[in-house]
Amino acid sequence: MPAPPPEAHSVPILLLTDLSSGQVLYARNADRRFIPASITKVMTLFTAFEMIDGGKLKPQQVLTYRTESFAEWRRKGSTMFLEQDARVSVDQLLRGIATVSANDGSIVLAEGVAGSVENWTALMNAKARAIGMVNSHFGTPNGWPDEGRTFVSARDLVTLAQVMIERHPALYRRYIGRPTLTYGGITQRNHDPLIGRVAGADGIKTGFTNQAGYGFLGSAERGGRRLAVVVAGAEHHRDRDKAALAMIEWGFDAFEHRVLLPKGQSIALARVQDGTARSVDLVARGPIVATVPKGTDPDVMLTLHYDGPVRAPFAAGDKLAELEIAVAGMPPGRISLVAQHDVRRAGIFHRIVNGIMGLFA
Repeated sequence: MPAPPPEAHSVPILLLTDLSSGQVLYARNADRRFIPASITKVMTLFTAFEMIDGGKLKPQQVLTYRTESFAEWRRKGSTMFLEQDARVSVDQLLRGIATVSANDGSIVLAEGVAGSVENWTALMNAKARAIGMVNSHFGTPNGWPDEGRTFVSARDLVTLAQVMIERHPALYRRYIGRPTLTYGGITQRNHDPLIGRVAGADGIKTGFTNQAGYGFLGSAERGGRRLAVVVAGAEHHRDRDKAALAMIEWGFDAFEHRVLLPKGQSIALARVQDGTARSVDLVARGPIVATVPKGTDPDVMLTLHYDGPVRAPFAAGDKLAELEIAVAGMPPGRISLVAQHDVRRAGIFHRIVNGIMGLFA
């Protein structure tokens, strides 16, 4: 493995992952739980993205800043300067949360959509469990100190980033990585340390409290490769920023992709239960690649992981399995495998026929 840059040793928690292959390029304390501060808002954004793409929330929907909430959150930490009884669209709130880390916007979104902060954080935690965040819990939608009830791990944050980008690419592009926000006649800049400094950088979120220190979840895409970096527990924002920038550049410079299979190549057939088809092709969202140290030719092993048969119905693009990519001398990574086409749930007659045919398969 190539030696990481010296900046990697300046922070206690660090993780660099190539999302294109799922492979970890560098890790220190990747599973240690820590307080995320405003990085919490990535989970709030993801929960909203899930609801928008699921048809349960509309960007043009207008929410009201309740008087009681205004009294509690007016000018409290980072803000988009919402006024009392302000009527603001979900679209504006998501821009404020993503770009200027709006604590007030997070509260308005949580209460306006779910009825209360408690109901919203229940949605956040359910989503976290569903996508496999095993060392995370959320007690607040904005990361304001809550006596340690909110915590995450670096590995969980990379999981969150990967699922957000895979499931909601259009919403990710719309809201994440904007350099400034103008709302109410006030323009504020995004404090992301990579945007404008690293080619291909597009977010995602910084965080800071006195208890948590300085943290960052970031991503950049270059030459068909997307890297994600987590820095946490830094004593100063300069340490965080230098570590994030150095690690992203090292990841692009010291490693390269080896294409194993082209995009659209069927990896395997998954058996289908109760569907109009008895099997479905499993494919990756892009080409199957291995991340290897630049200039090397190590052995690579692929292993399919799935619990079958998969139950219909499901749509093309739904995740059904994972492919493990193991490069000699490096930790293995996993990428999602998805259904190549829709499979509807079969009627009773079709299910009986499939059951009889299965006896002879």
